[in-house]
Amino acid sequence: EAVRHLIKLMIDVENANDILSDDKLVDKLKDDGIDIARRTVAKYRESLRIPSSVERPRIFASGS
Repeated sequence: EAVRHLIKLMIDVENANDILSDDKLVDKLKDDGIDIARRTVAKYRESLRIPSSVERPRIFASGS
């Protein structure tokens, strides 16, 4: 649950010009000492109902 919270926090503060992919999230978590697979990050992100890095720029553009 703590890792899901970290993923949500990272995505909540991301810049519209620097969207974090699942791979980038894995790298940031590894920097924090958390060893996690990209697929697990994707699964956690989806469980939080957060769109993929491809879909999020569209959300920023629409202002939602």
